[in-house]
Amino acid sequence: MFGELYLPTILCKVYRTLEYLNGISDQDVRRLRSAGIRHTNQLLHRTSLDIDRKRLSRKTGITAARLFEFANQCTLLEVSGMDRWIPLMRRLGISSMKDLRAQDPGDLHTKLVEAIGLAGAPTLSAVQYWIGQSSGLDIVEEPEPERVIPVVR
Repeated sequence: MFGELYLPTILCKVYRTLEYLNGISDQDVRRLRSAGIRHTNQLLHRTSLDIDRKRLSRKTGITAARLFEFANQCTLLEVSGMDRWIPLMRRLGISSMKDLRAQDPGDLHTKLVEAIGLAGAPTLSAVQYWIGQSSGLDIVEEPEPERVIPVVR
């Protein structure tokens, strides 16, 4: 009887749709959805390795370089509490976990305060937390350099 009164709680994570990504076109969204990718978390896991980006590029017609850019955006969306600040971070030149990890927390906080004002800026502890998370969430493999095959004459 007790179990009938209280329904089990179902926890569900909210995933962002592909349209949330900066610079993604309607055509890119259609192509990715036709490949079974519906949200940014799926895109991140399907594009974290260079070989997977190349495979998805062949399947969708979206360049591997563009998929790499989308993967970097997806990783930034995974940082807890940072999604609101991502457009500003891009303007500051931070477009990947590697860029975020290279930042000094104090300097980045100062830049954010200068851009927004003290009342609207994230706290220094939030910025420190983001940079701390950047090491654990940096799962996107850098593209392999193109090998130049010498021509024998």
